[in-house]
Amino acid sequence: MPQTNLADDEMNDTADFIWTVTLAEQGETQRLARHLATFVGAGDLVTLSGGLGVGKTTFARALIRVVMGDEALEVPSPTFTLMQVYEDGPYPLVHADLFRLRGAGELEALGFDEIAETALVVVEWPERAGLDAARDRLDISLALVPEAGAEARNVVLTGSGAWKERLRFAKAAHDLLAASGFGAARREFIQGDASTRAYERLSRPGEEAAILMISPPRKDGPPLRDGRSYSTIARLAESVDAFVAMANGLSQLGYSAPRIRAQDLEAGLLIIEDLGDEGVIGRDGPIPERYGLAVDLLADLHSRNLPESLPIEPGRDHRIGRYDLEALLVEIDLLLEWYAPHILRMGVPASARVEFQRHWRTVLAPIVMGPRTWSLRDFHSPNLIWLPQRQGLKRLGVIDFQDAVLGHPAYDLASLLQDARIDVPSELELRLLAAYAHARKSADAGFDMTAFAAAYATLGAQRATKILGIFARLDKRDGKPQYLAHLPRLKRYLARNLAHPVLRDLKLWYENNLPGVFAASP
Repeated sequence: MPQTNLADDEMNDTADFIWTVTLAEQGETQRLARHLATFVGAGDLVTLSGGLGVGKTTFARALIRVVMGDEALEVPSPTFTLMQVYEDGPYPLVHADLFRLRGAGELEALGFDEIAETALVVVEWPERAGLDAARDRLDISLALVPEAGAEARNVVLTGSGAWKERLRFAKAAHDLLAASGFGAARREFIQGDASTRAYERLSRPGEEAAILMISPPRKDGPPLRDGRSYSTIARLAESVDAFVAMANGLSQLGYSAPRIRAQDLEAGLLIIEDLGDEGVIGRDGPIPERYGLAVDLLADLHSRNLPESLPIEPGRDHRIGRYDLEALLVEIDLLLEWYAPHILRMGVPASARVEFQRHWRTVLAPIVMGPRTWSLRDFHSPNLIWLPQRQGLKRLGVIDFQDAVLGHPAYDLASLLQDARIDVPSELELRLLAAYAHARKSADAGFDMTAFAAAYATLGAQRATKILGIFARLDKRDGKPQYLAHLPRLKRYLARNLAHPVLRDLKLWYENNLPGVFAASP
């Protein structure tokens, strides 16, 4: 097993972060490179230092293959060509070997600066071009350890500038994997959601797979109101504490939430049970049986008396926030901030914004004063796993609930039956709404379906309004245009919900101020 330690000046906040690893053989060197591939990205500079024959190219080759997603990729040494460019991955990658560099003009002639601006740059012999003095870089210095064996290496990783905290996080993930027995596991990147979280599937021969969840503590965004950020006002989880608490709470109620197998709460790292990847969507859309079970689960959850606080670990609790009026209102503002100007190319005057907030406040006020339950908040097809080997409600695995709040029970039902990413046939939606109402009425004779239907339309409209803004933001701010494909579906949901009589004034506002919301999409 690799032995690690930190430099004495680690605790100095102004110093670079230094992590030293002793690796016994080439396989461990390659595993460390593959591990670091999880934490690099476009625009990063990784420098490889050390003398001849210490394994710089071996290290670079293992890292490049993971980034490019091809374990068999041919990665030649660029000793004679100076640099090799890879463009078939998630972003461009430049592998440079500057040992034979005769002057900065050679790199300039090759267009290095222009290419490197948006690429991951991996450089051997960085000192030949002065890149060893770059402020924001990860330096990996390798040295032979002959007394420990022919393949033994001493690796000193130094995170400078923006890499300081990232390397600290990479070390924490490395240590958690090693301590839990997954240090040598095969790792496979899993396509995540629209958030900044990342996931990897961990597999070992003859054992059940697990998931590495990489979710560092949320950095507070710019102040929006009264010195508070959007995430604070919208009651979004700031750490993995919420995930751990909700996972354990849901499991104790008899539902299939992932079991926590190992954790580093401070770093924001979890190793959780792998529930698999069989979902609730088939080739022709939602699978009625599976959607029906999801509705049964919600009806069961909403019929319970649920705590407002859940334990994380002994002496540490998570208090579930309330999905209050302020949180609901700050979310619908995303439509005005992102969808209206960037998609519709329309501005909304200040007077109309005030009217928008007033109408929404009027229709949301009775909802926040109404019944409350755990609103898992992202209860929809991407986060539901089918587990046919289990029985009853346990056949439905539930993930991605760290932003759960205390809210109206209609919210999660609207999230499921008005799925932003998949068309749910209106006939199926109405049938499952009726099934939910029947289940709730059977458990509570006082269940008011008329009031619930109004809340369902209102929260469906609120959610569609919010997600139109979120998907526009993902495109314009985060460079993720694939979410724009879902806008027509969200517009249909919004128009259908606004047809409810309780939302009449809001419907008129949309028609008068943002008519493009109801226009046919290209």
